[in-house]
Amino acid sequence: MKVDQNSRSYAVVLEPDLEGVGFTAIVPALPGVVTEGDSIEDAMENAADAIRLCLEDLRECGQPIPSSDIGARLERIEVQIAS
Repeated sequence: MKVDQNSRSYAVVLEPDLEGVGFTAIVPALPGVVTEGDSIEDAMENAADAIRLCLEDLRECGQPIPSSDIGARLERIEVQIAS
């Protein structure tokens, strides 16, 4: 199977909007890439656009393109808070 050298895969974290109207999309591997959408589909489409723009900017500035983060994991941790 041939891998496209111009293709990258990044994890996107989707958080429901506080008002329950849509979703915020965060790309942990690319700090500053945060967008939103009225639905999961919209948020993911907007995230794809934001990722492309970020990678184009990095390339134009001569910065390295972060490798895909296919191995990214989402873990949960429970913490106790003082009462």
